[in-house]
Amino acid sequence: MRAKLYSLSLSHPSHAARLMLERKGIEYELVDELPGFHPLQLRLAGFRGGTVPALRIDGRRVQGSRRISRALDELRSDPPLFPADPERRAEVVEAERWGEQVLQPVPRRIFRWGASHSQAVRRWIVADVVGWPAPGVLARAQAPLAWRFARMVGADDATVRADVADLPSLLDRVDELIAAGTIGRGEPNAADFQIGTAVRVLLAYEDLRVAIEGRPAAELALRLQPSFPEPIPAALPAEWLAFARG
Repeated sequence: MRAKLYSLSLSHPSHAARLMLERKGIEYELVDELPGFHPLQLRLAGFRGGTVPALRIDGRRVQGSRRISRALDELRSDPPLFPADPERRAEVVEAERWGEQVLQPVPRRIFRWGASHSQAVRRWIVADVVGWPAPGVLARAQAPLAWRFARMVGADDATVRADVADLPSLLDRVDELIAAGTIGRGEPNAADFQIGTAVRVLLAYEDLRVAIEGRPAAELALRLQPSFPEPIPAALPAEWLAFARG
């Protein structure tokens, strides 16, 4: 069984899908799309939506990390991404849902806000992530596109400031799931990958790392995904980061 995974190097759901494929032992080809151009590239590849991760496997096209986790368990049951015990399975399913619907959008909004407000973040994307020449010139040219992508996910000042303020409670929830054994056990499940990759992105931010290091959530994230493109340059206003100083 072979697969083709369409991804973005900065997309935590894409990394979740990649890690699940590796957990299953499924060979795959990784197609790293260009940030900002990926919606068009995905449509040209035959996908209806313009979001990653997108997976082509066994004649199927699947988009979204939660859909991918279920498709992979259907196609190859061992090792499982969901427990067989009904009660434990329900806990993992709920944790995965929370990870996708509540936690996953937070680093995405913070990143797109930073890209739309900071020349340094855009320059880092152009130079260190994409590897294009003349990063200063291209970073300035990409500003309108960055603003458009921020608006697409509601990454305005009020929302992102609230995301940053809520970060300690979100991390507390991850630590609680680890303490309960829902995630963080020896054999990673779908919720581990969904949640751990989101925390791993947050650890990559120069602005946020100090508030996350030392938590069980950070240990889980680094164990699942030791490397990630980093550091993401600081861009958040200092007054938004009072919790980190505390």
